[in-house]
Amino acid sequence: MKFRLSFFTYGLALFALAGQITARAGEALSADAVIQKAVARGQADQQDAVPDFAYRKLTVTDQLDNDGNVKEHKEKVYEIVYRDGRSHATLLQVDGHAPTPADLKQQSQNELSIRQITGAPKPAQGDGQQESFLTPELVQRFDFKWIGQTNLHGRTTYQIAFQPKNPAVPVHRLVDKLLNQISGTLWIDAQEFEVARADISLRSEVNLLGGLAASLKKLNYTLERTRIADGVWFSTLSSGDFQGRKLFDPTHIKTRTQSVQFHRVAMNGQSKPSEG
Repeated sequence: MKFRLSFFTYGLALFALAGQITARAGEALSADAVIQKAVARGQADQQDAVPDFAYRKLTVTDQLDNDGNVKEHKEKVYEIVYRDGRSHATLLQVDGHAPTPADLKQQSQNELSIRQITGAPKPAQGDGQQESFLTPELVQRFDFKWIGQTNLHGRTTYQIAFQPKNPAVPVHRLVDKLLNQISGTLWIDAQEFEVARADISLRSEVNLLGGLAASLKKLNYTLERTRIADGVWFSTLSSGDFQGRKLFDPTHIKTRTQSVQFHRVAMNGQSKPSEG
């Protein structure tokens, strides 16, 4: 009986000690420390040789009327090639058929609109968007708060909340207006410090182009990234709900994007299966 009691007491002591160690580990890894490790990881990826991958991206866009009914539905399929740290998208299908010249023109106009809002320079011929999530410039705009440690898709992650700094960072581009009004939560992989998930929402309405052309009243966006191979992460699922005004008409758009069929691309252009 004494042996059983001592063993039980010893077990409780170990349990309490483990709890103290876990708490101290959480304290040691502050929100800012985790974010800085994630930024460093992103910077290292830009310097090192990242394996080339290709995959299919499926997008669904629904425009809704004032009652929430779908008034326009569009599905697109892209071939994405990620090479030398940059991605290039080729539109393959629109609503089940080959893209028309009008579809290709619309894609080009959409890319131009994004560059105008973000202030990004026009890419060189044949060049594409570079995938970046937590950059030093972006991180400086927000305050981060530790939420806790959790499990996401079988991997340990750190959950970090973020919100714009107060006072807000000065506005120089249209995207600055948006960034000054968004907040949300990040899930950072505890082993490789990659962004595994992001939930983003709009705190208050944002006027674009002085409010004369458009405004964004609601934004709820979720992004999930998956570890495709050792140290290689890609965006695999996203969904968005956007409400605003374009000229004098209300606009409500829902989007969903899924990336599938990941495979390695060798230097000779042949495909190799992914590792994960």
